[in-house]
Amino acid sequence: MTTATSSIPFTTATGPTLEALVDRLIDSIFGGGPDAPEQSLARTVHDARRLRQAGDLNGALALLAGVDTATAEPQQARWVYAEWLDLARRHFGGSGPLVYSPGTGRAAILAPRGDSSTLEVVAVLGMLWRPGKTVSRRSLRGLQALDGGAS
Repeated sequence: MTTATSSIPFTTATGPTLEALVDRLIDSIFGGGPDAPEQSLARTVHDARRLRQAGDLNGALALLAGVDTATAEPQQARWVYAEWLDLARRHFGGSGPLVYSPGTGRAAILAPRGDSSTLEVVAVLGMLWRPGKTVSRRSLRGLQALDGGAS
């Protein structure tokens, strides 16, 4: 550590933490903030990443489940989807769960139940479905294995 870097504290008794500075930076770039009526998309992804790093994958998935991707730019919707899919793979992994994505920024993780003709929703992004809902495998097109293989 050099003299220049040793004099820059990440937290001080009187100054903001590095985390608080990052929050301010995100708010200034993307708008929003704790007092905004709706969090910005970037802020929500940032908060979900923070939960993931803390080990709370359920909390991070729940936070992203509430994201409205309908009004987002296509690039933003794809970004949120990529973050959500990474969280789902970390949480559910394996070869059992399937991904159903009816459109950009909308998806669900489905787990086989019983005789495999029905699937249970375990995580969602930008959809009205809620975890616990049961759907028929026949009614869904384009299912893919969560691990990237074919279903």
